[in-house]
Amino acid sequence: MDGGREPAAGAGGRVTPAEPRWLRDSERTAWRGLINVMTRLPAALDAQLRRDAGLSHFEYSVLVGLSEAPNRTLAMARLAEFTCGSLSRLSHAVKRLEDKGWVRRFPCAADGRVTNAILTDLGFAKLAATAPGHVETVRDLVVEALSRDQLIQLTAICGQVLDRLDTPPPPTRPC
Repeated sequence: MDGGREPAAGAGGRVTPAEPRWLRDSERTAWRGLINVMTRLPAALDAQLRRDAGLSHFEYSVLVGLSEAPNRTLAMARLAEFTCGSLSRLSHAVKRLEDKGWVRRFPCAADGRVTNAILTDLGFAKLAATAPGHVETVRDLVVEALSRDQLIQLTAICGQVLDRLDTPPPPTRPC
């Protein structure tokens, strides 16, 4: 199906497309490849983390986000942005991590309406023990599958798509 057709003028002189702008073969191939990666890569990363560390990929992302924050502390809303998850999903994950002693929640001293999460020493140790296997999986599935130039291109491509999605920058501080 050809995506090169011009829109036609409709009632009242408004421009309306004559038909959808279908993807060309090369566009469809690229799109389907991206969808396959977006589906299969998270599943593979999740499987490795569950098998080796008893963590979901989302829970691992929570630990990473906290480990990279000053004093290993972030407001829950900022942590939700970092993990690209809803506050509800994050709250459930943090509860599981709290039950294991890896994360603790507490009210923000500057704003009592805000709840912070902090990575405990036990949580940091869990992350330190888990990270090598996870990084090896990332290397195997992504980094070593691409040349240096392709990694640079991938970074640029991801940046362009994320810009269109209007993704806020990752948080770096607590409340």
